[in-house]
Amino acid sequence: MNHKEVAKRIYTALGEDNVVTAAHCATRLRLVVNDDSKIDQDALDNDLDLKGTFKANGQYQIIVGPGDVNKVYEEYTKIANIKPASQEEVKETAKNQGKQNPVMAVIKVLSDIFVPLIPALTAGGLIMAVNNVLTSENLFGPEALVAMYPAWADFANMINMFASAAFAFLPVLIAFSATKRFGGNPYLGATMGLIMVMPQLVNGYDVANVTAAGEMPVWNIFGLEIAQAGYQGQVLPVIGVAWILAKFENFFHKYLKDAIDFTFTPMLTVILTGIITFTVVGPILRTLSDLLLNGIVEAISYLGAFGYGVFGLFYSAIVLTGLHQSFPAIETALIADVATTGGNFIFPIASVANVAQGAATLAVYFITKNEKTKGLATSSSLSAMLGITEPAMFGVNLKLKYPFFIGLIASGIASVILGIFNVRSQSLGPAGVIGFVAIIPKFIPTFMLAIAVSIIIAFIATFIYGKSLVKKEAKQVQVEKEKEAKVVADQNDDQYIASKTSDKTSNNTYVTNDLTIEAPISGKITPLEAVNDPVFSQGMMGPGLAIIPDESGQIYAPISGSLTIASETGHAYGLVSESGLEVLIHIGIDTVNLNGHGFTSQVEQGDMVAKGDLLGSFDLSVIKEAGYDSDVMVLVTNGHQYENVEPIAEGHVSEHTPILQIK
Repeated sequence: MNHKEVAKRIYTALGEDNVVTAAHCATRLRLVVNDDSKIDQDALDNDLDLKGTFKANGQYQIIVGPGDVNKVYEEYTKIANIKPASQEEVKETAKNQGKQNPVMAVIKVLSDIFVPLIPALTAGGLIMAVNNVLTSENLFGPEALVAMYPAWADFANMINMFASAAFAFLPVLIAFSATKRFGGNPYLGATMGLIMVMPQLVNGYDVANVTAAGEMPVWNIFGLEIAQAGYQGQVLPVIGVAWILAKFENFFHKYLKDAIDFTFTPMLTVILTGIITFTVVGPILRTLSDLLLNGIVEAISYLGAFGYGVFGLFYSAIVLTGLHQSFPAIETALIADVATTGGNFIFPIASVANVAQGAATLAVYFITKNEKTKGLATSSSLSAMLGITEPAMFGVNLKLKYPFFIGLIASGIASVILGIFNVRSQSLGPAGVIGFVAIIPKFIPTFMLAIAVSIIIAFIATFIYGKSLVKKEAKQVQVEKEKEAKVVADQNDDQYIASKTSDKTSNNTYVTNDLTIEAPISGKITPLEAVNDPVFSQGMMGPGLAIIPDESGQIYAPISGSLTIASETGHAYGLVSESGLEVLIHIGIDTVNLNGHGFTSQVEQGDMVAKGDLLGSFDLSVIKEAGYDSDVMVLVTNGHQYENVEPIAEGHVSEHTPILQIK
């Protein structure tokens, strides 16, 4: 990568003085821009050195890639005359650019709290999957593996302990992360989380039953009875407590100084937060959390397959808004007490939605002729199949639109299947094709069926619809070209007739002296119809043929005349003879994307050349390594002005061999 050139192109595409501030992370430029409408999005999308762009949290982000982004950033800040900034400075600038949406602000907080916890919860979920394999009946026989092979029993017991740890002490993890997010000491937060799940408290999962039986133990503090209720499996109360703890701590830091602050702030913070937790905040937020969670569970149970289907239909659209970042809070609560909630219904829906987008992206790979899009489709489709859809959606599907919407439909249909059988997961995991590891074992076959349906529908529908669009567009181009050709022919009728001899044949058609076009390169003759590009294969640029070149890579003038085209990238030459014959030589398919890499030109536009003169050369290996077809097209672009353009060679030919005859 030429980092300076990439930086120049980015600067031009973004617009002069349109960037407020800029930073970079390991893979992308993070920019705050004044006006998105001034950005030349097409230029950035078609830049081979860039891997994509997207807008998030007020930042315009350009994906450059590891190892290159820092060098491009350095060059860009010089060109744009922008002072380098930190990521935090860019975040703050983006935040101040416009009024923050309150809903998005809440979602951002939840995301900041739960995203760091996902690895721990995913690890617990995957370990739980191993335990399920060992202890579930009807997987490998009528009995569980531990029953058939008792030697595995203790190993299964140990694995079960490993899997349960993250969920048993979930309030500790949440309290640590939330307190850190709210600006408090995360270790004090963890301490508060431990207090909320101490063994002498009634286990959080039994609080409702113990309270209903009137057996809840209490502390009697000066006549005030405080229930000794634990908070295992709770989410909302822990977040509320973490916020209060951070506020108390910062208050004491502000008013207590030096050694007094160091000694007494932690103690006072924990005592006051603890008392408020068990007397007011904990019980209120537990009730609110239970009502919210029970409401969600009841709603999805009532709506059944319809509810699943609607959620699945819109899931990927929700991802675009960022609202999905709040889902881990709900999912965590659902899997914290599977016996009560029945499990997590969001995870299986997310899985079929993700693979639908991945399958649609994969179909685009087989449709598009754009090599950059092919490259993005290859990697991003695999990523989406494994649960990360942003590259597929932002890099491919949303740009083409139809793959994204087909993915939504496929996801909705597959989600109905999930809803019919009420498929649930018992943990978090990779929301994709291997998501079955987190699914409750009895639902795994149905889950895999839904995954297969989602993939098949999304891929086939995208492929068929995409192919029809390509054919339709090609036909429209052909019609427009024929209309244009007719207009040109009518306007130049006098010139057309004058260019012919005055002799007429018996069928009253004009003829001209025979003209021949020589091979510009040695190689194998192939018909235009076999070329992998409809512009050439359907004759949109005129009649002719193609040559699959040998290793020589040298291009010679096929006729004598003036150079009307000598592309800067070296991939195309156009000539016109004294008699008006127009010939185009086009080297490879989509090789313009190489921006001249591997090409050398010996001539300039306007030069006069003789048949057989060297025009330029190219490195065949560069074209092949880039994944482009190397066919060299030889076309008569004004072929409509002649009676016939006839190939007169076949098989392998050497340069300077006559290959086309014009009549």
